[in-house]
Amino acid sequence: MKIDWDRRTCSRKGHVTYAPDDPRLRVRLHATTALGDVWRCLRCGDFVLGEPHGSGPAADAPLVPRGKVLRDLFILRFLAVERAVRGVFIVLVAVAVWKFSNSQDAVRRLFNEYLDVLRPVFRHFHYDLDHSPVVGSIQKAFGYRHSTLLLVAALLLAYALVELVEAVGLWYAKRWAEYLTVVATAAFLPLEIYELTEHISWLKIATLVLNILAVLYIALAKRLFGLRGGRRKFDEERHSASLLEVEESAGVMPA
Repeated sequence: MKIDWDRRTCSRKGHVTYAPDDPRLRVRLHATTALGDVWRCLRCGDFVLGEPHGSGPAADAPLVPRGKVLRDLFILRFLAVERAVRGVFIVLVAVAVWKFSNSQDAVRRLFNEYLDVLRPVFRHFHYDLDHSPVVGSIQKAFGYRHSTLLLVAALLLAYALVELVEAVGLWYAKRWAEYLTVVATAAFLPLEIYELTEHISWLKIATLVLNILAVLYIALAKRLFGLRGGRRKFDEERHSASLLEVEESAGVMPA
């Protein structure tokens, strides 16, 4: 089923109407009914009862996102939420690493005590904790120096900050955020591919695919780095979506 992004947005945010000074456009956007004057919504094209939300020269009409632009905005905000969730998770990991660095010996003793308790239980299910990759990784972390763990925590916080900045910028559809997202995401793709060569998991595969699709979609749809005509074509596409410009290009004179 095809989604009508214009009416979907108007149903949530309300219609946007405008009364242009140009009589050629005014007559196309206005009508009189038994209930009163109606004005055509700049987003969905439906006629709305009541006074227009604004008036003036056609050039000053609000540039209302419509059609494909609304769909792109929905996808950008989905990516923004994903970046925000990831950023918060990385912050929590960084805090955990920092706390671990300050109480490394106590955590090691507590871990070994729990390991001694759980070892017979897992042995009953024919699983050897002493040769578990997860347990081995945790025990290896106990050998890291305090300064190394602090450096890891700082790097994680820096990475989380980039993710959160991306999330805010993508939510508000900022072009600089789109560039930042493409560059930052593409920079980590080789690392994600390398991790797959070490250990394959469905989560890693899904993350890699999502990041590749995000890079390709944003770069192509937003015409970044000069692709598909670059910024000039992108601005032309945005302005051509204005209903007022569509009506003006029709050149219909009032009766």
